[in-house]
Amino acid sequence: MATAENAGTHGPTAGEYIQHHLQHLQKNFSFENAKQTSIVDFSVFNLDSLFYSILLGVIGCFLLWRAARQATSGVPGRFQAAVEILSEMVDTQAKGVIRNAASRKLVSPLALTVFVWIFLMNAMDMLPVDAIPHLWHSAGPALGYPDYMRVVPTADLSTTLGLSVSVLIICLFYSVKIKGIGGWSHELVAAPFGDKVFLYPINFLMQMIEFAAKTVSHGMRLFGNMFAGELIFMLIALMGGAWAWQFNPLAGGFWLGVGHVIAGTVWSIFHILVITLQAFIFMMLTLIYVGQAHDSH
Repeated sequence: MATAENAGTHGPTAGEYIQHHLQHLQKNFSFENAKQTSIVDFSVFNLDSLFYSILLGVIGCFLLWRAARQATSGVPGRFQAAVEILSEMVDTQAKGVIRNAASRKLVSPLALTVFVWIFLMNAMDMLPVDAIPHLWHSAGPALGYPDYMRVVPTADLSTTLGLSVSVLIICLFYSVKIKGIGGWSHELVAAPFGDKVFLYPINFLMQMIEFAAKTVSHGMRLFGNMFAGELIFMLIALMGGAWAWQFNPLAGGFWLGVGHVIAGTVWSIFHILVITLQAFIFMMLTLIYVGQAHDSH
């Protein structure tokens, strides 16, 4: 998409197109005179990721609530049957990982919500690359906002790391709840190398590394796959753009258009598996990490 400065003179280059689509609609809530003291600025919010993640979370919860409200003991409809199958699948996975029945009453619905929410956020990647950003191209500047818009929340590292940190907090909660503050504190210094005083510092360091590694890898895995998928859709869109902007059958532009349709169709079909698999993996890792919080070392 061309920016306001170059739209009237020439179309964007491939690099400009991709760079534009990788920019978030951001808002800086820091004070005007505040000095930047670090590379990471926690006062900058990606408004597009926040908006779409909240919107899709509300939609996902509404769909699950509606299915629960319309549940009947008779022959279920297609929607109710689909939600029941999904719910039973999640509950079966939870039973295999978390043996505490009381914990599963909260963790199973949580895992189901996580799966549906992440699936919906991933599915935003199936929309045409320029559909919503093109609408924002006119509305954004008119409202005083930059002409940037990304619609896949899980292609934003801040979103996926926020989800993984939330899972870490849940794991810490269950560690304290199941083992007690004393038992969990002792485990921090007594595992994995044994309950020896001279090993306490090493054990504690290894525990911190484990928490950090699981949290970062949990979020980075989802982000990496969805970011790569989003980037491939942009590259496929460039094929169609080159055909539309420089249409010349004799110069091969026609075949770019054909390749755009074929590549877009094939990747969209394959990407359905990717978005579903990534939601399932994130859900399963959530169950596994919560299950590990119940185990004693």
